[in-house]
Amino acid sequence: MNPVYNPFAPGAGTPPPELAGRTRLREQLMLALERARIGRPAKSAMLVGLRGVGKTVLLDRIREEAENIGIYTVRIEAPEGRSLPALLAPEIRLALLRLSQVEAARDYAVRGLRALAGFVSKLRIVFKDIEVGLDYEPELGLADNGDLEHDLQALLEQLGIAAKAAKSAVVILIDELQYVAQPQLAALITAMHRIEQRALPVVLVGAGLPQLRGHMGNAKSYAERLFDFPEIGPLCPNAARQAIIKPLEKENVEITDEAVQKILDVSHNYAYYLQQWGSHTWSAASTSPIVLSDVERASLTAIAALDEGFFRVRFDRLTPREKKYLRAMAALGPGPHRSGDIATYFSSEVSSWAPTRSSLIKKGMVWSPNHGDTAFTVPMFDEFMKRIMPGDDWLD
Repeated sequence: MNPVYNPFAPGAGTPPPELAGRTRLREQLMLALERARIGRPAKSAMLVGLRGVGKTVLLDRIREEAENIGIYTVRIEAPEGRSLPALLAPEIRLALLRLSQVEAARDYAVRGLRALAGFVSKLRIVFKDIEVGLDYEPELGLADNGDLEHDLQALLEQLGIAAKAAKSAVVILIDELQYVAQPQLAALITAMHRIEQRALPVVLVGAGLPQLRGHMGNAKSYAERLFDFPEIGPLCPNAARQAIIKPLEKENVEITDEAVQKILDVSHNYAYYLQQWGSHTWSAASTSPIVLSDVERASLTAIAALDEGFFRVRFDRLTPREKKYLRAMAALGPGPHRSGDIATYFSSEVSSWAPTRSSLIKKGMVWSPNHGDTAFTVPMFDEFMKRIMPGDDWLD
């Protein structure tokens, strides 16, 4: 099989050749944007799910579809160590500059840019990582209180007013939202609450690990009423099949039912893993149709690629104690596991491992589906931990 024509795309946020199984959710989100544009109530949404389920791909597809129908977009990723104001300010500036090109919205957009100038000048004292060009002088008293919760609310209001004047809407798309510090998350929730109260056409679509729902509820108790929280999980069997079969059909390549089923079995229907196995199966096959033995050979290289890339990059961020904790979880199975059961593996008290568990949650390696439970945020990470830390030496 010619590697040049390999249709699969196993990358971080790389659009797959076939975005299967997400049509209904995309339609719901686009409906919310269309409603916002005409001034109807539109609920914002937080996409929650494990690593590798396709949240980033969904955000980018929503951005593309929104831009295609004339809705303005603000797209950021919230990595660890960066402040939300620093990430938002440059992208809001770009949106306001674009809105200023619409005659009916020009004055409102310029006032929004003045609000941004006040926002940056006052908050730069606290958030020293803010770096953004300013196009206008600030307007006294507009988003320049120096308090993030107050000023972000004022800034997003001006953005919404400009979008309304342009007879459009703005969708703010934020990936990895679980890394945003709680006070900053609270400010964002408050701002969106005000946007909803004023019926302004600004919609927030965030994405994050499963703990995001709890983070938002802790930040503001009304968050669970303000947002929808659709769970993004593995694809249903039919959608997973389409994710493999359709790209191959476009290349005039066939695959047997047994081979498809094997890919689904080893990938557990997770979007990223489907792309990995699809890509390596293409490389392993010599002719069409692709058969079961091709998938079996491909599994060796697919697992090796995951180990050295997707899994290893997360493993290398861990302390020795964190690695031991995850290895004990892996020994117990895929999970979730009771914290007490994990501690018992070391003949220790739960409290002695609490700081380690907390650190792993902050790093996005585990989450708590229920009080006292701990689960991996990366599917199949338990299998990787057994491969990279075999035997019992890690218990020493």
